[in-house]
Amino acid sequence: MLKRSLNIILILLISAVAQAQELNCRVTVMHDKITGSGIDPQVFSNMQKAIMEFLNGHKWTTDEFAASEKIDCNILINLTANNVSGDPEAYSATMSIQATRPVYNSAYTSKLIDYIDKDVSFKFSPFNPMHFDDNQASGTDALSGNLTAILAYYSYLVLALDYDSFAPNGGSNYLKKAQNVVNNAPDGKGITGWKNVESTHNRYWIVDQMLNTRFSDIRKVWYSMHREGLDSMYAKPAEARNRILSNLRKLYEVNRENPSSVYLQFFFNAKSDEIMHLLGQAPKNERTQYITLLNTMDVPNAPKYNALR
Repeated sequence: MLKRSLNIILILLISAVAQAQELNCRVTVMHDKITGSGIDPQVFSNMQKAIMEFLNGHKWTTDEFAASEKIDCNILINLTANNVSGDPEAYSATMSIQATRPVYNSAYTSKLIDYIDKDVSFKFSPFNPMHFDDNQASGTDALSGNLTAILAYYSYLVLALDYDSFAPNGGSNYLKKAQNVVNNAPDGKGITGWKNVESTHNRYWIVDQMLNTRFSDIRKVWYSMHREGLDSMYAKPAEARNRILSNLRKLYEVNRENPSSVYLQFFFNAKSDEIMHLLGQAPKNERTQYITLLNTMDVPNAPKYNALR
């Protein structure tokens, strides 16, 4: 009897691991700017819970993830207005997305993404379940579908960046899924961020450039930085650091041919602090060459790089 009970427990544990989804995402919804009579604060608690359950409960890949392999991420949705298009359940917002990856043989986690999307508008009804279909990303209602489309887009982007960090071009399948979301995204009044004509720095261009061969060296650097650099830091710190810093020349060439690309800005949003830390560990006489490159590519952080001279 005891043996049978143990076998049942083991089967349940194995089943739980096999069904573990890919994301371990924490969601925060800020609603300080949403004021007025008749607003029930419970709506925002329901919204936060529903989004978190959607992200963590949806099966985004065909791979099996153990609980310890889930990708940690944080999403902060800051609601800026309601009654969008005259609908009391429709909101405009900004969305901050962060995700990290553990570094081999250390307690350190490296950022995969640190990005703020300012083109967020959606409708949320606590009585309608959140649903996403890759073949119908827009859903049956544009504003309602826009929320799940945006969440799916960034879920695929996080997965792509994680897979790319472990294998060269390992995340291509998920970049294509993100691009598919863009191609089938909702279209309607108040919905922005999906079209190439709206901006040069939006969801369309991020994934377009990630898949474009003109920017292929960024993905090569991404893999080398993580797998050949950070993951080797424990065993060969100087060699790993030099490998990461020397790759800045490849990024410089990409920037020279494609100035002000959203992909490079996206890269440095996540990696500038990490690069500065590594640069600070390099001998002073070696830093200037890299600071010069960084000042050209990552202008907003130039003062911080220059402080390391």
